[in-house]
Amino acid sequence: MNIRKTMVVKEIIEADGVSKACSPITRMVAMAIRQNPFAGCVVEDLSPLYDVSVQLGEHLMGDAVTLLSGAAVSYGKAAIVGITSDLEHGGSIIRPKLGKPMLAAVGGGKALIASNAKAATMGTPIDPSLGHKDEPWSFNHFDTITVMIADAPRPDKIILCMAVADSGRCHPRLGSAPILD
Repeated sequence: MNIRKTMVVKEIIEADGVSKACSPITRMVAMAIRQNPFAGCVVEDLSPLYDVSVQLGEHLMGDAVTLLSGAAVSYGKAAIVGITSDLEHGGSIIRPKLGKPMLAAVGGGKALIASNAKAATMGTPIDPSLGHKDEPWSFNHFDTITVMIADAPRPDKIILCMAVADSGRCHPRLGSAPILD
């Protein structure tokens, strides 16, 4: 898989921003840094990165889910590519095949797995979006978690991030459907 480094971030939230206590919420992000075989190139067929994402997902996602305090109910994914890479390289590692190992690790899911990608330099943070795995309109589970790796991505590398959480936000009050009137 040509992995340079892996990293797992565990965040436990026990109160909201004004210190009102809530049941603990655990959020995990499993990350891997790997060589981008297409760095510095314009390539039409990005499918080799699809298969890399499956391997990375199988390698990392089970650990992230195991480290949660409760069952996984939310998920998301993100990628940062180094500055000699095309943004599509990041997209190809988080779409279209990464969902399979993520869904296997969380016991299935009916909702789209939120994702984002960007090109950046070392130490740039990214915010994988989180959404409920089965209820796409559960506003209570719309969230993000900010992560970064100080020495990545180097210009020819990709960081893959897979996020899971065992709950929604602390004290959510937004409802569960858009207001269209």
